[in-house]
Amino acid sequence: MTLVTAPFRLSHDMFVARSVTFVTAGWAAARSHSIKSGRGERFRMLMTSDSLPGFGQTKVPIARESVALMHIAKSDARWPEAILLTVALWLFVLLIFMPGIIQRHGDDIGAIALDSSTIPVSMLLAMPLFALFRATLTWKLGSRIAILLAGAALAAVVQISYDLLFQGWLAHNIAADWSNVLPRDFARAYESTFRYLLVFTVNIALFQLSFARRREFVQDRQLVDARSSAQQAQLMALRYQLNPHFLFNALNSISALIVTRRNEDAERMTDKLSSFLRNSLSADPTQLVPLEDELSLIEEYLDIEGVRFGERLDVNIECQPDAGAALVPGFLVQPLVENAIKHGVAPSRDPVHIQIDAKIEEGDLCITVENDTAPKSNEIKFGGAGVGLINVERRLQAVYGKRASLSAERIDDRYVARICIPEIQRTS
Repeated sequence: MTLVTAPFRLSHDMFVARSVTFVTAGWAAARSHSIKSGRGERFRMLMTSDSLPGFGQTKVPIARESVALMHIAKSDARWPEAILLTVALWLFVLLIFMPGIIQRHGDDIGAIALDSSTIPVSMLLAMPLFALFRATLTWKLGSRIAILLAGAALAAVVQISYDLLFQGWLAHNIAADWSNVLPRDFARAYESTFRYLLVFTVNIALFQLSFARRREFVQDRQLVDARSSAQQAQLMALRYQLNPHFLFNALNSISALIVTRRNEDAERMTDKLSSFLRNSLSADPTQLVPLEDELSLIEEYLDIEGVRFGERLDVNIECQPDAGAALVPGFLVQPLVENAIKHGVAPSRDPVHIQIDAKIEEGDLCITVENDTAPKSNEIKFGGAGVGLINVERRLQAVYGKRASLSAERIDDRYVARICIPEIQRTS
């Protein structure tokens, strides 16, 4: 088959219009896809691949960096996709010209097959074009377009040359009437050469569109991974911020016990502190844990504070079975209990009751920490000494976004802190 047929011929203007439209659509699709991503000059950057937008990588005049960048770019221009696109394109071209081929040869299946046999040659010629496409990914835009168009022109010349030689061989060895099917010189074959040029250019445009879409997908995935890593790092930082905060208070308590010569209490508190730190630090700060495990750690923490405050600390913990199986970020509730002790138990000379409740309310996990307030104590705010409350709020936002909530307020003579978490996850 050739892109010039006789007696059946497509209008030259119609074919050129279709081809130009196809080329324009291919490049416009790549450009539109890039513009939709909100990165401005993304299309130009994808053509030249001088940098990876959004990740702060710039072109470095070092051969080793260029090789690495080329490797990254080539990994997004894949041979399997190029082969599929090429086969689809040239089968589409064959479909366009098939009515003319059938009209010319009638019911002669063998002649139709021979006339269509140049299509696989066109597909093979597109493969060096894709190799050239990959090799020039890091070139400047102008130079790259020039070399790719030159490659398409060379492929068109090779294709029409093959068609002429194939036509001559058929005319001498198969049937003389084949000599009327194709032109036998380049002066008469310029239209066919131009059409081949347009289709090979469309082929390159499809390579670019596929590359742009895959590059966009890969970079979006890298952005998601980067955000996930940043979130995990933030959670770890917030978790480990709690340990020095609690440790500082615990060591101060042990120091106070030693100063007041309560050595046995100091020794017992030191043992409980070491056990508590061993259990808490062995957990992965980025993983969710069952609430019942979190409450077990809180009991160990309260045992430590119980050595310090004795009968002044009165605690009651109630947790529904369904709530105990819910997964929460580790060390989420402990800062609220620590806050209750610091601002409720520590300033008071009388026993202070702390109530910890965990229940499921309308599908949400609600954790409440209440404590009696000492007379004339100041209201605790989200600032200043309230590091623990700020930490809890930030961790909730990091894990659940705006769906979870933290409230802290004084109700009569009690201070109430409440966490509500939607979309509860449970242990399997």
